Amino acid sequence: MPGPLSGVRVVELTSVVLGPWACQILADMGADVIKIEPPNGDSNRQLGLARHTGMAALYLTCNRNKRSVVLDVKQPAAREAVLDLVRTADVFIHNNRPQVMTKLGLDYAALEAVNPMLIYCGSYGYAKRGPYGSKGALDDSIQSIAGVAMLNKLVLGEPRYLPTIIADKTTAITVVYGVLAALFARERNGHGQELEVPMFETMVSYVMAEHLWGMTFEPPLGPPGYVRLMSIHRRPYRTKDGYVAILPYMNAHWDTFCDVTGHAELKDDPRFRTMGDRTRNIDDTYDITAQIMATRTTQEWLDLFAPTSVPINRVNTLEDLAADPHLVATGFWKTLDHPTEGQLRTTAFPVNFSGTPADVTRRHAPRLGENTREVLEELGYASERIESLLASGAALSAGD
Repeated sequence: MPGPLSGVRVVELTSVVLGPWACQILADMGADVIKIEPPNGDSNRQLGLARHTGMAALYLTCNRNKRSVVLDVKQPAAREAVLDLVRTADVFIHNNRPQVMTKLGLDYAALEAVNPMLIYCGSYGYAKRGPYGSKGALDDSIQSIAGVAMLNKLVLGEPRYLPTIIADKTTAITVVYGVLAALFARERNGHGQELEVPMFETMVSYVMAEHLWGMTFEPPLGPPGYVRLMSIHRRPYRTKDGYVAILPYMNAHWDTFCDVTGHAELKDDPRFRTMGDRTRNIDDTYDITAQIMATRTTQEWLDLFAPTSVPINRVNTLEDLAADPHLVATGFWKTLDHPTEGQLRTTAFPVNFSGTPADVTRRHAPRLGENTREVLEELGYASERIESLLASGAALSAGD
């Protein structure tokens, strides 16, 4: 059964994680995603463990369900091929600075001229109309300027990056819903448009959703920062034999927590009576919870709270996730047979569509230039023209 984006063609000129992961999400939902790569390929082809050169782990996890076409867009003949491909596309996505795209002759004006219905999406560090508009950016630099690193200083005493590329992936998700909204608008009004998804603005919006806090008001009623999240005591709790994560957050959760743990007296403690009280006295709340959790084993707590709605979990390592019973039961982990890389583990699509299911197994992550000939032939290029592109180095095909 085809996915919800079956029949949509996406041309991507992206690398690293932001663009490739966004386009993989679209591909999983059924879009025909054609990945244009330079002759040396997406830089992530070399990042991580690998069985073969150019097929490293980080590339494989961000590029399934795509076709790879190698075009050296700095060469006029390759640029013409890109324009021909864009004529057949619904969406074009890149993550280069806009100045680079203008220099390449692949900015919105150039592509709109050949396809007025095109949804053109650029995602890069900063909105081009601002003073940072020409600056380059990567995940660490955006975590810094968007306040993420300093959030850790408030808790840990020094600025630290989160050990996940949160700016890249959050922006990638924003690219996806922006593109989908633009496609929907095109269905209604019949017009293409240009989208800009800057990492900086995306991450400030993400961070300040809860942390604007006292600065929500003008003049401010207090400092920014959601106080519950700023406590140094916000962490998994030690049990007798490990760790457990529990959050009796809502008032009903707290009352249940007090009853199940045998501490009904805490319900009448003025520090903890309401969610507002517990937030204002968050260090005390975390401290008393930690003392209680230390009195039993992890499994004992899981069993005691199983009949309740209080959020509680064991604390998984990354290795634990592969055997997590819920993920195993729901079929979240998939095993793929790649023609050159052998068996690979990948994740299922997280959205469950009842009528148009996503599919993470339609296409394997392609080798560099694996689909160059195939796609150029689809454009109607004669074999002589394809051979000329390959001979000049404007294009590259796997195995040639």
